[in-house]
Amino acid sequence: MCLKCTTKDDDIEEGDLPEHKRSPPPIDFSKIDASKPEELLKMSKKGKTLMVFASVSGNPTEKETEEITGLWQGSLFNANYDVQRFVVGSNRVIFMLRDGSYAWEIKDFLVSQDRCEDVTVEGQVFPGKNAKKDAKGKEQNETKKKGDKKAANRANKGKQEL
Repeated sequence: MCLKCTTKDDDIEEGDLPEHKRSPPPIDFSKIDASKPEELLKMSKKGKTLMVFASVSGNPTEKETEEITGLWQGSLFNANYDVQRFVVGSNRVIFMLRDGSYAWEIKDFLVSQDRCEDVTVEGQVFPGKNAKKDAKGKEQNETKKKGDKKAANRANKGKQEL
């Protein structure tokens, strides 16, 4: 076994460690307004990689999504936000941020765009400028239908085994 390969994390400088092994920056609770929980999230995500999901409204092709979100990324770049973009569906994109504390500012920009349907940050969905009025109710109904189908399938499976 090579002695060079057995270095410990103690020998590596803090900045060279992988993100999950770095010690988090201290949070100064005296600067946080208790009435704004978003401020605490910003402070806790500072310096950490974070992903923001966005949906393009209408029924765009993957190429249209690429073009529209490319414009958004360009605008964010011009505003000095370092984001990487990954198209993950015909209307869905991920923006990866190196510093998660900027996620809420980027979310505010994205939801103000004409073709933005919704933005998801830390599991919270924020409706965009072009969000469907009944989208939330529709999603809940679809989820309920899927649950009903699964239950029916389980019941049918039980009948077939007998």
